[in-house]
Amino acid sequence: MSSNKVVATFQRMRQEQRSLASKAAELEMEINEHHLVIDTLKDVDPSRKCFRLVGGVLVERTVKEVLPALENNKEQISKYIETINTQMQTKGRELTEYREKYNIRLVSEGEAESQGQTATSTQNSEGGASKSGTGVLVS
Repeated sequence: MSSNKVVATFQRMRQEQRSLASKAAELEMEINEHHLVIDTLKDVDPSRKCFRLVGGVLVERTVKEVLPALENNKEQISKYIETINTQMQTKGRELTEYREKYNIRLVSEGEAESQGQTATSTQNSEGGASKSGTGVLVS
């Protein structure tokens, strides 16, 4: 596999892991919102009317109808977050294996330029690149 393909695949895998982390953070915020609403509604008269957004439509219900649905949603979101966290761990292991397989090193933006020149001069002095000795530099 060419070094460009290796880098592209690695970056795609990193982006997938970032999107999983972003989704997990978004769902964590949603759980916090559910928690706030549930705590607020617990102290309210069960026959009191409240409004709930369902599929983009605001519907009128009573607190005793809405509260169990909110608690159920909160549980479902928690389970989904657990699934996403498991997927993130798996993706992290895949990334680590991929990095080790292709000897990928990560460098910060400032070091990338100087490291790139060093890697190029090292390759030239060694007379090319062998599969086991080549490192791919990803910034």
